[in-house]
Amino acid sequence: MRVVSLVPSLTEAVAVTLPGVLAGATDWCSHPVDLDVPRIGGTKNPKTERIAALAPDLVIANEEENRPADLDALRAAGLEVLVTEVRDVPGAFAQLARVLAACGAAARPRWLDEAEAAWSAPEHVDARRLTAVVPVWRRPWMVLGRDTFAGDVLARLGVDHLYAGHAERYPRIPVEELRAAAPDLVVLPDEPYRFTADDGPEAFGGLPCALVGGRHLTWYGPSLAEAPRVLGEALRAALR
Repeated sequence: MRVVSLVPSLTEAVAVTLPGVLAGATDWCSHPVDLDVPRIGGTKNPKTERIAALAPDLVIANEEENRPADLDALRAAGLEVLVTEVRDVPGAFAQLARVLAACGAAARPRWLDEAEAAWSAPEHVDARRLTAVVPVWRRPWMVLGRDTFAGDVLARLGVDHLYAGHAERYPRIPVEELRAAAPDLVVLPDEPYRFTADDGPEAFGGLPCALVGGRHLTWYGPSLAEAPRVLGEALRAALR
């Protein structure tokens, strides 16, 4: 089996579970850190001719991360494309099992069982439910909106983001409005925009800001096993 992955979190899941199966991955596939496979461009601009030349048995993709036109081009080249849709934590586990089975896994990996156990009853960040805004970009400011995996992750930790009912999944909201919403927390991940201590918190006028790893907030793969603990620690630290 030869697999090309267009999704960083799925790349990690396949590489950890089925060493040697990956025939290619995107430039953004940063885990495992020692992954040594041909790179085929970005998630939004994969080099479809290069992928076809690798002659994979399967290309794995995601409906949010990858563009339909690129996936159609791969299918037109005669390649099989498996497209995942992940909007919540239970859905992530179901899609991971589906992808790994399609890639040739004979049994569920231990890390997947450990991840499900970690999310079966995760500890909440605080005794009360907290509110948050979760920017994912600036210039312009964009935040988590409705129906997102990251939003479900936070909700399961007792943190409700304020734009969960917005009509858009990633609405553009002026930063003045984000500040005026007065959330308990501003959650700043390091991807897709790389928020840092010097780039992001200064825009929120003293509101508590939690800098978190995007791999723990938005990836669905082996990192799910440690995500409740790691995210919880980061969110609690911001409230101190």
